Amino acid sequence: TVLAAYNCGEGRVLRVIRMQNINYLDNFWDLYERLPRETARYVPRFMATLHIVKNPAKYGLDTTSLAPQLAHKTIEVNRQVHLKDIAKTIDMAYSDLKELNPELRYNILPPEPYPLKVVPGKKELLLSKIDTISLSTPPQLAYVWHKVRSGETLSTIARGYRTSVRSIMNANGLRRSHYIVAGKKLKIPRRGYTTMTASSAGTSKDTPTFRYRVRSGDSLWVLAKRYGTTTKTIQVLNHLSSTRLYIGQKLDLPDRNIASGIYHVRKGDNPAAIARQHNMSLTRLLQLNNLTTYSKIYPGQQLAVE
Repeated sequence: TVLAAYNCGEGRVLRVIRMQNINYLDNFWDLYERLPRETARYVPRFMATLHIVKNPAKYGLDTTSLAPQLAHKTIEVNRQVHLKDIAKTIDMAYSDLKELNPELRYNILPPEPYPLKVVPGKKELLLSKIDTISLSTPPQLAYVWHKVRSGETLSTIARGYRTSVRSIMNANGLRRSHYIVAGKKLKIPRRGYTTMTASSAGTSKDTPTFRYRVRSGDSLWVLAKRYGTTTKTIQVLNHLSSTRLYIGQKLDLPDRNIASGIYHVRKGDNPAAIARQHNMSLTRLLQLNNLTTYSKIYPGQQLAVE
């Protein structure tokens, strides 16, 4: 039943369960005929695959020979870096490094200690150079904001933005797809991904900045007043030859919210980017603020930083 929910959505399965007349049975085989055809076939195929793997001789697969795995050594790495940068640093084929570590999403190591596999002869070299490899951040989902209008449903909103109801529910922590209120603002995941980073451009190498997307009604004067800077500073930071802006344009603005160990979270921030902006490890930032890797942060929240 959980596999069915994974395939077609928890809400869909729960509705079918509630529609039954026999004490809300949740056994998959009691309800599968009422589920989408794809789901009704997905679960049996999944179970059949498990059965075959557990009984290879019965299905003539016991003589199958597996390709030999690349010879390798394991090294514990405590740095969030990209496999491509590691491969370049230790002069190892990037394809081999990916093959040895296929479980890594986006080919980026996590910030906590991780057992990385490398080909023999590269372990000591990586140990000596790991601290010189630049940090990398996994891409984060990009969002736009939508104000719910009277008569709208998650389905119509999802169609309008070419996304799914489930994605919108996950982004906004919604448990029921039919419960939205006119006037409420929803985060809508955009198709594809974007990397949320704090820009390092500026008049000074040490000037902290953040990325801003121009909205309707913005001007250099308005932005300078809002963020406590000058129009000239914004022009210099962004190499602007004129004061003209266009909607959707991305600007680097001076960050005035970083002061004496307290950081005010802005929309679009994520813990990894904040940690990198303050030359901290993600683990240290989470420890200082009693957060975990699954914790959510929100605009206006104050975080302790070093």
